[in-house]
Amino acid sequence: MVRFARAAVPPLALIVMIAAAAFALGRIYAGTVLMPLVAAAGAGAVLISVAARRAPSWLVAPISVVGMVGYTLGALWWSADRAGLPGPLRDLAVEAARNGIPRLLTAMIPVEPTPDTVIVPVVAAWLAGLAGAELGLRWGRLLIGYGPPVLLFAGALYVVGPNAAPAVVPVLMVVVAGALGLAVTGRPSAPDAAALPRRTQVALRVRAAVAALAAIGLVAATAPLVTRRVEATPVDPRQYVQPPQVDSLDENPLIRISGWALNPEQKLFDLSSDRAEPTRIRLAVLSDYDGITWRVGAVYRGAGRVLPAPATLPGNAVAPVTQRIEIGDLSGRLLPAVPTPSRVDGVRVAYDPSTGTMIEPDGLRPGVAYTVSSLAEQPDLNLLTAAEVPFGDGVARMLALGAGAPEPMRELSERIASDAGGSAYQRALGIEDYLATHYKVIADAPSGHAYPNLGFFLFGPANGGGQQGTSEQFAASYAVLARMMGLPTRVVVGFRSATGSGPVRGADAQAWPEVYFTDVGWVAFDPMPKPDTVPEPPEREPPKPEPPTPPPSEAPLPTLDPTVSPTAAPIVAAAPDGSGVAPVYAIGGGSLLLLVVAAWCALVVMRRGLSLRRLATGTPADRVAGAWLEVRDALRLAGTPAATHLSATELAAHAAAAVSVRQAAPEAPSAPQASPATTGTGTGAGKRPATDAPSSTGGRATDARTETGGRAATGAPSSTEGRTGTDARTGTVGRTGTDARTGAGGPAATDARSSTGGWAASDALATADTPATTGGTAPASGAIAPLPELTTLVGLVNRDAFAPGRTGDAEAAEAGEAARAYTARLRAAQSRWRRLVWPAHPGPLRWRRKHHTDPR
Repeated sequence: MVRFARAAVPPLALIVMIAAAAFALGRIYAGTVLMPLVAAAGAGAVLISVAARRAPSWLVAPISVVGMVGYTLGALWWSADRAGLPGPLRDLAVEAARNGIPRLLTAMIPVEPTPDTVIVPVVAAWLAGLAGAELGLRWGRLLIGYGPPVLLFAGALYVVGPNAAPAVVPVLMVVVAGALGLAVTGRPSAPDAAALPRRTQVALRVRAAVAALAAIGLVAATAPLVTRRVEATPVDPRQYVQPPQVDSLDENPLIRISGWALNPEQKLFDLSSDRAEPTRIRLAVLSDYDGITWRVGAVYRGAGRVLPAPATLPGNAVAPVTQRIEIGDLSGRLLPAVPTPSRVDGVRVAYDPSTGTMIEPDGLRPGVAYTVSSLAEQPDLNLLTAAEVPFGDGVARMLALGAGAPEPMRELSERIASDAGGSAYQRALGIEDYLATHYKVIADAPSGHAYPNLGFFLFGPANGGGQQGTSEQFAASYAVLARMMGLPTRVVVGFRSATGSGPVRGADAQAWPEVYFTDVGWVAFDPMPKPDTVPEPPEREPPKPEPPTPPPSEAPLPTLDPTVSPTAAPIVAAAPDGSGVAPVYAIGGGSLLLLVVAAWCALVVMRRGLSLRRLATGTPADRVAGAWLEVRDALRLAGTPAATHLSATELAAHAAAAVSVRQAAPEAPSAPQASPATTGTGTGAGKRPATDAPSSTGGRATDARTETGGRAATGAPSSTEGRTGTDARTGTVGRTGTDARTGAGGPAATDARSSTGGWAASDALATADTPATTGGTAPASGAIAPLPELTTLVGLVNRDAFAPGRTGDAEAAEAGEAARAYTARLRAAQSRWRRLVWPAHPGPLRWRRKHHTDPR
């Protein structure tokens, strides 16, 4: 049962933590599609790693990535099918991969699960499951394996930001799952501290004290910060990403009225509605005016089919309206719809909830068709006679006039207000009646609604082009005069359909003003004169500008001076190149760099802890074995692992050769100079004669070798120092031989070697050594000198194997120093890259702990 718990609980804990992240993120999504998709992605990654736990580690990641690609394509297809998005899966996948992050951070909340809002959570959950399973299960470091799922959970909370309630249940899921995983995988109890060497006991106490002080300091430093953030509002990452924007054509569609009026038969779109009555279709709402131009100033965010419910006042009735619209010659991005839309099918939209208008981010095209379900608010007109208008910062945008408001217009507004009466509704009706009575509609009036244009429309001579215009001038003049009276107003651009169905043409385009009344809402007014009516001249001509200026042929360009309209909402330029997401990528890049540095430091600490446990804890025999494991791991880190069948002496020779090969010069030795004389003769099976007779004043005189299959040679070195001896070597496939040297002064030694695929030596490689292997080739440069630290370590390993229990603390410490010395020597012989990666290489943490100390 315990074994089953240790095997099953850690993967289950990782899956629960990823599911908690899915639950936390799903709170800002519409429906219940996202949570199972993300949770299943994390579970799939963990289960693949568990199933492939016996496979090589380098094979698991490719298998898991292939599974991730297949699962992600399935998730995209399912989300696209549920959202009713047309198009092939390939195009949807490419679009989602390209725009996944900005779409996720600009989508209207609640976010509809579509391919571009699903791909990022699904892929992130899969990668978190893969990384967590490999770190926690394969490497056996569950606490580190919790890192990716916890980061995923923190990222989900960051994306949600202030748009949902505190995530209490997901946090408890993460904490409980993590605690259970750590509880069942706890390490066995450590050996009795009293049995450890005093030096080790002191080190352990110091480490415990430092850890406790660090924990206390961390809590003391972070507690004030954490407590202050409990009641703070989280940061919304959407502020760092540029939402979809409209171009200049749609930012001020009021200037398009005159163009549509000149082409009255142009079919802009076809309308089919379930209400057979005159209907207003809204295209754009313009709330900002700076004295030069009216602007939309809306913030559009990507939305799904279901839009946020419009805010309606309690006393107003709401009538559902369904309309189907098919685009004809209408261009731009703004989508016409009966106000206020609550659901859109057939097209992807971005929505501004403050105005209830929509755009198609990719632009309108002929043939685009969609269905809109709207909730038409019907104000209670009986309340208008006593209604007031709001004031203060909340409506300052609707009262802004910009700089340079003409004094004649102020005088006209005061006169209209004086004649109309005291209530707000009477003043609004007074402006409507005044404009409808004294001005004329013509289709070919020049476009423009800046102060000079409106001044000429209101005060210019009738026989010179003044006092006549399109609905652009009527709606703009009404809104400006009403704001001068303190009435919050905006201008709406749209269309009027007489029957609610059929084609909507250029002649149906119209602009009208709306006034906001307290407890009533926005009320539309119509300042346009009735058809076939003759306008009356103004009763009292207000002072005219001297001299009257003719209207400009087109609207002046808006000013870029920020002081012109201090109360207007800022308009952010569009960023089609994707520069608006740079802060998110910068934050993501910085977080990734910190994660890499933290992982590097953690691996270095874990490696140092492993070496300390091997060399400083346990019995002396365990510490000698740990020193031997350090040497074997060093060989694997250097890329020259030792075969498992080698004895201690043979492995030491292999280790010495690894250092010698690394330190050897890459070029062959140069030819001997003139001072040495070299002659040699030899015969062998290969019929290759050779003569080698070096001599020098230092003491070697002659050396003759013969070979048969292997090599056989006799030699008689002599020197002026008085050393004489014989050297006879014979070999067949491998080498066997005897070496006897005698000389004046007396040293004599005997060296007998034989090997078949390995090494055999006496006296722990105390003499010079020349390797030979079956089918191999002996180095021409001679024997490889033994390393002192390896000689010492081999002697201790062999003694511990033949005479266990005789190794003391001093010998164990000597073995540890020998292992450290050899590891440092081997690392110094590596390339710069290997020396850099060496201290943080995770291999020793997960390689098998078996070691071979065969003394043969």
